[in-house]
Amino acid sequence: MVRVLIVYHSKTGNTEKMAKAIAEGVNLSGAEAILKRVEDASIDDLDDIDGLILGSPTYFGTMSAEMKRFIDQSVKKRKKLENKIGAAFSSSNFVNGGNETTIISLIQALLVHGMVVAGDPLETGGHFGVVSIKDPDEKTLERCRKFGKRIGELATRLTSNQ
Repeated sequence: MVRVLIVYHSKTGNTEKMAKAIAEGVNLSGAEAILKRVEDASIDDLDDIDGLILGSPTYFGTMSAEMKRFIDQSVKKRKKLENKIGAAFSSSNFVNGGNETTIISLIQALLVHGMVVAGDPLETGGHFGVVSIKDPDEKTLERCRKFGKRIGELATRLTSNQ
């Protein structure tokens, strides 16, 4: 079965709600979502996955220190992620709170790993990845489910072509 790991950091619970909805979408695609809080994740979790989705709240226009620490450690697994699907999501307190810059910082890490990065088409609400302002409402959670489903489907396609 295709496995997509979702690693996220959440202090207020907003990013966690998004991560859970994204996991629902991955599961709807027929892939298996593996959901991990960053503090519970290990770089060994990067072994034997077909996709990776990273999520972080926005702190000073970038990812949280906890997420950055996980990414810094992930360099030991760099070749394990090459040519696999990657994606990112974020939450912030304000509309102009830095969600896009946070997602770009997460995407940079995925690109360093040689991953194929999937954006978020307009029908699910964005360009770089799904975002939430404060507590995600039902419309945002539905976008998260669609985003997760898209990533699960892409992971399945990439895996079947290898």
